[in-house]
Amino acid sequence: MSGQVLSADAIAALVDAAKEGRLPEEQPGGNRRRSRVRTVDFTRPTKFSADQERRFKRSLDTFCRTASARLTAELRVPLELELLSAAQLTWANAHAQVPAKSLAAIIDTHPLGTRLLLSAERNLVMTAIDLLLGASGDDTVRERRLTDIDWALGRHFIERLLSQLSVIWSDIANVELSVDSVDSHMETAQAAPVSEPTLAMTMEARLGGHSSTLTLLVPHQSIAAVAHRFSAREDDHKVGDDGEQQDLLRRAVGRVDMTVRAEVAAVEMPLEDVLALRPGDVLNLEAPAAGGVTIFADQTPVLVGKPGRSGSRRAVQITGNHGGRS
Repeated sequence: MSGQVLSADAIAALVDAAKEGRLPEEQPGGNRRRSRVRTVDFTRPTKFSADQERRFKRSLDTFCRTASARLTAELRVPLELELLSAAQLTWANAHAQVPAKSLAAIIDTHPLGTRLLLSAERNLVMTAIDLLLGASGDDTVRERRLTDIDWALGRHFIERLLSQLSVIWSDIANVELSVDSVDSHMETAQAAPVSEPTLAMTMEARLGGHSSTLTLLVPHQSIAAVAHRFSAREDDHKVGDDGEQQDLLRRAVGRVDMTVRAEVAAVEMPLEDVLALRPGDVLNLEAPAAGGVTIFADQTPVLVGKPGRSGSRRAVQITGNHGGRS
């Protein structure tokens, strides 16, 4: 209404309208700038740079491959690990997103002297415990109170997982990881202040027909001293390099115990004929006598050789790769 002259009646009408709360709203001018409001989510900090976050994710991808191979060999049942997501949160929010029925492992970092947290859903750990005790892995895991033996085997399983990540981080940042404690009460598993920026990385674990999650929480203060080494701009360490990926995988699985056996030959027979075998019978194995023996790593044929002895013990001399592989 600026620039307009009001009559006495118009002024009186405005006064009456003001008393009744019916004043007309003034429309903003066309040349007036709108206020800019930017929403800031304080639950999602950005302390980790984009390069560092990508580097952490790549290290976890490598961990998933090496840990899958190592634990599959030890449990004798396929274990598949896959990185699902990575997000920056406050410690309180990251901690609250961990599934309630999880076992929490407090992780020590050497030589930094700081702590991380690795959580694993209870059914994953219980399935691994049953497999370590000789179960087939096909049965549904029953909820039960953990015994001292369960705690020991559960810690063993988590330590085996962590050892693979320790190898990778040792190559990247000279940081080694070890399990300090394992607890079933998530609320007591604390490694950082509630507002500390934290990188939360969630992995899926498929074991024995069941799907579970693993979560690694990395507070920024825990790796601040070596954070620069988790940068894609660092030229000294290249996690994505194919040659190094192969070296990491070889180092990770190189300490796995494997049953090696030498087999002369094999033949299938009806059960009736097997039961009829007696001392002195000759069993035709239908294999050439000059064929030597086949050496198996677990169930996989890998080498061929000639039988013999070393001193008073049986031995096999390696003559080549199985199937002529180089």
